Amino acid sequence: MLSRLRGLMGRLFHPLAKALLAAKVSPDAVTVFGTLGVLVTALWAFPTDHLVAGAIIIGLFAFLDSLDGTMARLAGRSGSWGAFLDSTLDRLADAAIFCGLAAYFLLHHEGPTRAWGATAAIACLVIGSMVSYARARAEGLGMTANVGIAERAERLVVSLVCAGVVGLGAPVVVLVVALVVLALASLVTVGQRIATVRRQALAAVVPATSEG
Repeated sequence: MLSRLRGLMGRLFHPLAKALLAAKVSPDAVTVFGTLGVLVTALWAFPTDHLVAGAIIIGLFAFLDSLDGTMARLAGRSGSWGAFLDSTLDRLADAAIFCGLAAYFLLHHEGPTRAWGATAAIACLVIGSMVSYARARAEGLGMTANVGIAERAERLVVSLVCAGVVGLGAPVVVLVVALVVLALASLVTVGQRIATVRRQALAAVVPATSEG
């Protein structure tokens, strides 16, 4: 569903992408601008308890992932550099979001809510980075690991929606539970990717052994 939504946003962004290219704006500039927007928003809005504003603004900036990709395809500039830049800056944006949420718990809550919320947010950051690294490392070795129940899009949607809901008045435990579940789901995803790469590696060894 999320991939179809991204495809829809890509089509909706088509006229804007053409206009930006006509104005000599590069896809890389849009990528950097979107990341800076997420960084500033996440590190301001969440620590200052502006959860609704933070969730909405970050969500809008996140859709720039579709805009810069559309621009690159229209300009015939899709390639390894754009993919590298986008993936690298995505990690920075993710770090800002979950650090911002951790700061929110540390600055505005006490007791178990403070401890569980901050710990779960940092766990989402660390394990989420492992999810991304597992895929990147697999692709660097000529294999694939594009599997798992908690990829980046799912992590962002769940964390931002729950932050916004809490900002609208829902109990803060909603966000705490969501982050704990996301951390556990991310850990499962790491395991899924390790298992997938192991199967591919063993499948590649067997023919080579047989030929020898």
